[in-house]
Amino acid sequence: MITKHPIYLDFPEYADKIKNLYHNNDEFQVLLHSYTDLDEKIYKIETDEELAMDDELSQLRKNRVFLKDEIVNFLKDS
Repeated sequence: MITKHPIYLDFPEYADKIKNLYHNNDEFQVLLHSYTDLDEKIYKIETDEELAMDDELSQLRKNRVFLKDEIVNFLKDS
């Protein structure tokens, strides 16, 4: 199934922390925006709203995983 991957759904245990950091930490806000924008781009490609080569989509997915890891590390360290 093709779906978006919002952070707050992937990590519900951090929902309050995500909200707090988003409103109070500029670095986290940039990181979350980057992740959300990338997730949206991947979704559009997967639903054929935008075109991309398979290798490009694969790289975008890897970048999303990297950003997700960065966000989780940020949440754990805060």
